[in-house]
Amino acid sequence: MHQWIQLLIEQIRQTTLLEWLAVLLGVAEVLLAKRNNILLYPAGIGGSALSIFLLLESGLYAEAGLSVYYVVMSIYGWIIWVRRKNEPPLPVTYASKNEWLIVLLITFGGWLGIYLLLHHFTKSTVPVWDALVSSTAWAGTWLLARRKIENWVVLNISNLFAVPLLFYKHLPLFALLTVFLFVVAVFGFFDWQRIYRKEKQVN
Repeated sequence: MHQWIQLLIEQIRQTTLLEWLAVLLGVAEVLLAKRNNILLYPAGIGGSALSIFLLLESGLYAEAGLSVYYVVMSIYGWIIWVRRKNEPPLPVTYASKNEWLIVLLITFGGWLGIYLLLHHFTKSTVPVWDALVSSTAWAGTWLLARRKIENWVVLNISNLFAVPLLFYKHLPLFALLTVFLFVVAVFGFFDWQRIYRKEKQVN
């Protein structure tokens, strides 16, 4: 245990300014998401853009691809949340059966597709694990963009697998960020449930 702590401290000491900035933007994004604040999207775009470069350097190709997806989905989510000026913002709701089918398609179809790409076209040493983290995060981010309460559950499935993967790839700061995201997502789930009940009472 002492050896792991020493390794963690040493790796944190070697953490670059870009890594710190990416992590700080990631923290800002999830805190803003928990508060149902639209500014989560510009924070997410900035953090994801930095993460693409850092993850490619570490050989986590699917995670880097996931960051590209985050940028695209952040733009998509930003547009959906704002919508037209004269319309109310998209309400917080639970996912429908059809939306759950899309989630399953993104998760399992994405996992297979990413795994095959990593296995055949990259030097990834963890294609199965990397693909699983990315595909579940894809599904969770899609739910987040549509303001579905279950996004927190699906994203936390990704977080559970991501933490050991990031430590294994010597990215301790990103791993600790993911632990933090996991905890915030638990609170976010209950916060969004309260928002849903409040909006339902108003309507």
